[in-house]
Amino acid sequence: MEEISYANVMGCIMYAMVCTRPNIAYAVSVVSQFMANLGKAHWHALKWILWYLKGSLSIGLSYQCGAKMRDAITGFVDSDNAGSIDTRKSLSGYIFTIFGGLVSWKASLQKVVALSMIEAKFIAVIEVVKEALCL
Repeated sequence: MEEISYANVMGCIMYAMVCTRPNIAYAVSVVSQFMANLGKAHWHALKWILWYLKGSLSIGLSYQCGAKMRDAITGFVDSDNAGSIDTRKSLSGYIFTIFGGLVSWKASLQKVVALSMIEAKFIAVIEVVKEALCL
């Protein structure tokens, strides 16, 4: 695989992630951090993602038919507390589904260092409300 550029493989995996496979978003975000400083472990991680995709070809986005209107838009949000070892920033994430099918998701480090788990959760909720207003 070394004759294929790391960036090229990352681009292909990111395309699959954005279009149909949001379940690999966290793994893709981790391996994409090493674009400038590669090692064998990073190639192994990319191969693992490709093996996972190959082994789960039948998994994809689906929408439930006959769902009730109260289930039309559903959102979930969570955060950790100082999950980044380097910066001590918390990781926030959210997803939104419409009739059971994923339509919006995001996982990112918060812009400020939260002083408590409650503050980290509050910052995450603020981000998810901003996204909900756009839906």
